[in-house]
Amino acid sequence: MSERPPARVRVTGPTRRPTSRVPAPRRDHIDAETRLGEIYLSSLVREQLRLAALSLLALGLVAALPVLFWLAPGLGEVRWFGVPLPWWVLGFAVYPFLVLIGWSYVRAAERNEDDFVDLVETTEPR
Repeated sequence: MSERPPARVRVTGPTRRPTSRVPAPRRDHIDAETRLGEIYLSSLVREQLRLAALSLLALGLVAALPVLFWLAPGLGEVRWFGVPLPWWVLGFAVYPFLVLIGWSYVRAAERNEDDFVDLVETTEPR
């Protein structure tokens, strides 16, 4: 007679219980697409657009450097270690500035989003 294989055992993770978190009333306004939810979202979009405009303005300063060197040809005559100043500025000095613009943009955008989440997730006082 052949032996029966052992019974299969089902292995599961710990039981999951729903969180006892009460949905925030402000978040419900956004989900329901009410006028108040629209105001919350438009304020976030407005802040992000303002931040993008400021970053674009800073990038415009970088883009204006070649025009500056074209308008002031005397700056092209300035040499440092035998290399013209425009090469130093456009070839090396611009990149740390671009990294700084990108880093500050991401940091401020995340801060705007965190502030928005804090606003939406906070329940209204009773």
